[in-house]
Amino acid sequence: MMSFSVLLVSIFTIVELNCENLFDYQHDSLKNDYEYLPDALRHWDSWKYWKKLNSIGQEIISCGEQEDGWQVPDLVALCEVENDSVLHSLTKRSLLRKARYEYVMTDSPDERGVDVALLYSPFSFALLNHHSLRINPVGDRGPTRDILYASGQIITGDTLHVFVVHAPSRYGGERSSRPYRLAVAERLCAAVDSIRHFSPHAKIVMAGDFNDYSNNASIERIENHGMTDISRDAKGTHGAKGTYRYQGEWGSLDHILVSQSMAAWLLDCRINDQPFLLEDDEKYGGVQPKRNYKGFKYNYGYSDHLPLIARFRFDFRTHSQE
Repeated sequence: MMSFSVLLVSIFTIVELNCENLFDYQHDSLKNDYEYLPDALRHWDSWKYWKKLNSIGQEIISCGEQEDGWQVPDLVALCEVENDSVLHSLTKRSLLRKARYEYVMTDSPDERGVDVALLYSPFSFALLNHHSLRINPVGDRGPTRDILYASGQIITGDTLHVFVVHAPSRYGGERSSRPYRLAVAERLCAAVDSIRHFSPHAKIVMAGDFNDYSNNASIERIENHGMTDISRDAKGTHGAKGTYRYQGEWGSLDHILVSQSMAAWLLDCRINDQPFLLEDDEKYGGVQPKRNYKGFKYNYGYSDHLPLIARFRFDFRTHSQE
């Protein structure tokens, strides 16, 4: 009997997207979601809700475009999603339903009811474990979003550890709000230490809206803890120089950070700025993300953030016998 090995190659895709207020149109008890109700100023109703769901679905589907075809992204880290009902509708009833995603999400104490979620393809990520990481309050600031942790087995047989993050906003100014984002960074570093205690070379991914740029203290704290911001220099192909544009200036508050063992497999990281996700910036020139509202005027858009796409090339061998 002769044995031989075959080298196989697989592309694994991770997407990160801040959905910009993916709310349903019903009041969630004890949450301040009144802005997104039918009788509020935005007149958020069933039609707009389903338009938003299908728009986000279209946006995620477009992230699977490859040079030689298309494949569904393996993982999608989502920020600003309201509840389980929204995620069920997105994965089971919207344009995205044929992708056959499963999902896990947080149930945070955030006052508006905003949470994070991870969509995963069960064909390439076999979920092993998931839970939320609560952030202890800092100063007199209200509670913030939990961090979502999930682990799963990938095609190589390795365990991939994933954190989905939506750090506190810059409300009140970057300097005064900095301690709140640093608290999130410290919580992430502690979680990484726990993983590395049992698996020193673990494959780890952090993805989300960190509300900080690559040169800010919270991102530097995480990078100094052995993680690499692979999205630091990510650009689009249709004019986007960041995932977010404010007063005519591009910047990236969204990041994907990975451990060294995961970075070794990186193929590329880019911003998805396909033309249908953009509109003209009438005030400052150029283009900007086509968001859902301009002020309180409905804009038939997608999100004020563009998606990040990171692709990894897994090379592994299978052994056979004849």
